[in-house]
Amino acid sequence: MGAPIANPRKKVTVSTLRSLHKAGDPITMITAHDFPSGHVADAAGMDIVLVGDSLAMVALGMEDTSEVVLEDMILHCRAVARATKAAFTIGDLPMGCYETSPEQAITSAMRLVKEGRVQGVKLEGGQEVAPAIARITAAGIPVLGHVGLTPQRQNSLGGFRVQGKTAKSALKVFKDALSVQEAGCFATVLEAVPAEIANIITKKLRIPTIGIGAGNGCSGQVLVQVDMTGNYPPGRSLPKFVKRYGDVWSEKEVKSRMYPAPEHTYPMAKEELLEFERLIG
Repeated sequence: MGAPIANPRKKVTVSTLRSLHKAGDPITMITAHDFPSGHVADAAGMDIVLVGDSLAMVALGMEDTSEVVLEDMILHCRAVARATKAAFTIGDLPMGCYETSPEQAITSAMRLVKEGRVQGVKLEGGQEVAPAIARITAAGIPVLGHVGLTPQRQNSLGGFRVQGKTAKSALKVFKDALSVQEAGCFATVLEAVPAEIANIITKKLRIPTIGIGAGNGCSGQVLVQVDMTGNYPPGRSLPKFVKRYGDVWSEKEVKSRMYPAPEHTYPMAKEELLEFERLIG
């Protein structure tokens, strides 16, 4: 898995992403939380690989993203970064490491880049985090915004609820998106927003929007890799917007002796097998 990929892609940069946006070419983004998932994402040709704080649940077994800390994110970013040779790799700033002040935010972002070896950071929020975004981008670190449903703030939102379903709520999402754009974000995630609203916001912004549960009118799309591959225990509740491209948990080939099949085993010359049986009686 650590072998170089044949015909390696050119490294994706912020300029690459801006060119894709200008050309109207959808930007692809997926999460990764360790070396194998990072390798898969990079080899699949993803433009952006996000080391998301969703790893709290999918990799560490935590209840929600509020439990994960910066040190956890640094460790996982470093593992993913060893695999992502071409994709633009971004690390999530977890809850509690950027809200206090712009100085706290830049310190955390610097650690994620220097120790985690990512090329940019993502943080949640709109108008209230604009000063933190401006401070980080002023230091030369690319920032991906995240507005709409912000999972780190689920308790104040009343849970994982769709945002922007009323004109007043949609206006807030729009103002938040404008704020992160003006603060210096190169793009922003739009999560759990009605497709019509996301489409309008996308057309109003100068920067790309990366949708997750926001329709196909966004400039790109992102999903949690574990969700889309079906690589999670049965019974886990998935958001409506997730499309599963696999389902490893429904396979019961060992019990039915369908696996391993002959193509998964090593052959032996028949005469050698007969000799072995003779020798052991």
